[in-house]
Amino acid sequence: MRKAIPPENTADDDDDAPPGLPPLPAGTRNYMTPQGWRALRAELMQLLDEERPRVVEIVSWAAKNGDRSENGDYLYGKKRLREIDRRIRYLTRRLDIAEVADPSAHHGKDQIFFGATVTYADRAGREHTITIKGIDESDSLNGEVSWVAPIARALLKAREGDEVQLMTPGGMELLEVLAVRYPAPASAAAPEGG
Repeated sequence: MRKAIPPENTADDDDDAPPGLPPLPAGTRNYMTPQGWRALRAELMQLLDEERPRVVEIVSWAAKNGDRSENGDYLYGKKRLREIDRRIRYLTRRLDIAEVADPSAHHGKDQIFFGATVTYADRAGREHTITIKGIDESDSLNGEVSWVAPIARALLKAREGDEVQLMTPGGMELLEVLAVRYPAPASAAAPEGG
């Protein structure tokens, strides 16, 4: 009997994704800033080097205590181990397809690319500021949106002074790009004559 080898990118790949995280568009890389890549890598190393070994030790100890069916340390430990392993698989896959894009490469430019901090005005004249980041690093509570978000897709490639259209549940919204900023390159950010 022959067993079929499943394709690499199956729907199961998203099973380990945290809830609410948008999927990557098919065939694209996982764009992220250098800081985002370092944060994901640090989380993966912490799970592999510290948390997983600690939980394995607890589960091992609890398994030696006899009846596992009513052993809370054992049951909780096994559950936590599955959660850790799921997160490790997820982080490993995301880092494998990561495309690190340094936004400071665009410092001083007025066109919107990945990593830009954009100030725009809506139809009512209200100003909003967002930073376009990777899916795994964006934090909407801090004004960060992923590059696959509708607002980011509408703004990408626009320049200061441009008007872009954004389809919203309430209809077409016209946005005016007021300012585009990028972080300064690391060498330019360092004080001189140290």
